[in-house]
Amino acid sequence: MGELSIKIRIAEREYPMRVKEEEEERIRVVGKILNERIRFFKDQFNLQDKQDLLAMVAFETMVEKLKQEEEKESHVAAVDQHLNNLDDLLSSATK
Repeated sequence: MGELSIKIRIAEREYPMRVKEEEEERIRVVGKILNERIRFFKDQFNLQDKQDLLAMVAFETMVEKLKQEEEKESHVAAVDQHLNNLDDLLSSATK
């Protein structure tokens, strides 16, 4: 798979980029989501300044990323605990 030259429009501005073919759809979806969130903040808080809108979207994105990382760590810890319990059970059964 090769690379594609595409243009993504974010906050009424075009950004040319080169992406791997298999990433194109994901990149376009991200652009669409960003524009939807920008529109949400513009309508919800009556913000007009593009820098403020982009800062709000960036802030929201980082909050969500940290939340997901914390949830992932919690799930990994739970799975780890279950595996340790199974290991203990198997060890005691083979003695």
